[in-house]
Amino acid sequence: MTDRRVIGIGETVFDIIFRNNRPVGGVPGGSTFNSMISLGRCGVSAAFLSETGADKVGGIVCDYLESNGVSAADVDRQGKSHISLAFLNEQNDAEYVFYKDHPNDKANIHLPEIHKDDIVLFGSYYAVNPVIRTKVKSLLDYAKAQGAIIYYDLNFRAAHSAEKETLKPTIEENMRYADIVRGSNEDFDVVYGYKDFETVYSNIFAGKGNVLYTCGARPTLMKANGGMSLSMDIKPIEAISTIGAGDNFNAGFIYSLIRDGITKEQLESGLSEKQWMSILETAQMFSAECCQSLDNSVSESFAARMRK
Repeated sequence: MTDRRVIGIGETVFDIIFRNNRPVGGVPGGSTFNSMISLGRCGVSAAFLSETGADKVGGIVCDYLESNGVSAADVDRQGKSHISLAFLNEQNDAEYVFYKDHPNDKANIHLPEIHKDDIVLFGSYYAVNPVIRTKVKSLLDYAKAQGAIIYYDLNFRAAHSAEKETLKPTIEENMRYADIVRGSNEDFDVVYGYKDFETVYSNIFAGKGNVLYTCGARPTLMKANGGMSLSMDIKPIEAISTIGAGDNFNAGFIYSLIRDGITKEQLESGLSEKQWMSILETAQMFSAECCQSLDNSVSESFAARMRK
């Protein structure tokens, strides 16, 4: 891989996974966290900005980052670590219960060095949480000034639907920062009530920008700078867990940008259909790989193949 670096900002949690109401596994997680672990395993230079507890779980989280090639130098440790319970249903989709120490969100995180064409990944409720908005925005302002590529994963779930009108201006500000936006059909439905991609792209993005629209097992859709429209079918798999599916789609997409030497300037001017399809194929491959285990990231054996 090149010297380009990926910087992620997001929450850390320790996921305890249940099937048939019995715990079957546990692993550090978090939306951006899962993506960063996969990128680090695949040999991408990566750093994660977050906070975790000054407790045993916090130590596990930081050790897990470092052992997978992700710098934890900017993970602040204080208070209690966040815990999530993930209950898998018959389709292996998860329903979550979270236990969080919210004062941790005020942790002091120093911004790492960012260079032109580095990639910044952010998203989910963490990216719009008013308590930590100043911290997130300072990273985005710095990244934009440095000429970094900014990737935003909307990842706004129904659990926060009561806050959508209050948070919508922040969501839209995040979209304006981003060079690439990914959202699921559920995300855009929860926030805007839009149920098809054409409406999303024309009404929210005014027909401009690089926007990904994922729909579970249905085809992934994309609109890109230059007026290009793409669609990619999802290959059916026997999923063990879908917890990290979207997070690893993001990881595969970002991995491809670095692998293929795609710059911010190229994203703005528009890639070819062949380039986009190669990126989408890799993103889907990462997502499918993650679903083959109870881990939230790609396997070590898969990562070893990517490093070659």
